[in-house]
Amino acid sequence: MFTCMKRPPYVRISAMQTNQAIPDSEPSWEPESLTSATVAIWGIGLMGGSLAMALRGKTAALLGIDPDEQVCRQCKEKRLFDRVSTNPAELLPLANFIILCAPLGSIPALIKQIPLYHPGRSVVMDIGSTKNNILPIMEELPERFIPIGGHPMSGKEVSSFSNADADLYKGCSFALLPLSRTTRPALNLAIQLVKAVGAHPVWMDPSEHDRWASAISALPYLVANCLSGVTPLEAAPLVGPGYKSTTRLAAENIEMMHYILGNNRENVIADLKNFQARLELIKKALEKDDFDALTNLFEEGASRRISIMNSFEQGGKS
Repeated sequence: MFTCMKRPPYVRISAMQTNQAIPDSEPSWEPESLTSATVAIWGIGLMGGSLAMALRGKTAALLGIDPDEQVCRQCKEKRLFDRVSTNPAELLPLANFIILCAPLGSIPALIKQIPLYHPGRSVVMDIGSTKNNILPIMEELPERFIPIGGHPMSGKEVSSFSNADADLYKGCSFALLPLSRTTRPALNLAIQLVKAVGAHPVWMDPSEHDRWASAISALPYLVANCLSGVTPLEAAPLVGPGYKSTTRLAAENIEMMHYILGNNRENVIADLKNFQARLELIKKALEKDDFDALTNLFEEGASRRISIMNSFEQGGKS
């Protein structure tokens, strides 16, 4: 686990810590605060739209970019942005804080386009679900851009701007992944962004992020989808709250999941093996009528969930 510029450990930052501004060592072109930043959100789907709703009125200017003309029309009707366009060249040069909210598979290409559209300087953040495929490309941006990775652990099983929600980020963990070039003002700006949408910042190493995201996000999707896939249709009359909540993620966007699973393959496969091993222990205990073993397994699982949730609520400290 690396550290940069003596930043705090890669755990969720407490309210006390986030209230302490990270000092800048020299004058900078970077925005001194979120309220003085001109923010461009590139990609106005569920995540980008929700981010814009949560940031409305909290920036100097809010710009929206999306290739879908209908989405841009809806944004204009809602007066969500100060300006919105399908053309990145029209708005991107005006921004000093660019946030990439496009689908995961599109983000690498957008990063490479930024220098073509933006002749000046800007902080650049992505909110993609995996980092090993994105942050190396962010590092290749010209020196006039300051990159930082981000990933809010929030969302819905449905996508698109029509499902955007101003409260989507409230109470969630928001991973922040500083790169070697990430400056103190950019870090401070990222913290302010996270707090502005009601989330909690978590400093993380990229490889650590992808490992944890696999267990917390990708594996639950696979489990939910598999459970739905083996449930007999004839059992539908007995569906209750437990089945609904357990299988909710099965309806996630398949194309998005292809990118997430493909970009985090090794971690996902490792988690699948661990999950299969656990199921095998349960199966063998049932076959042997060993209810003591079942009790131990179930108690271990219940205890682990309590520990995980307690750690989350206490700020990610084990």
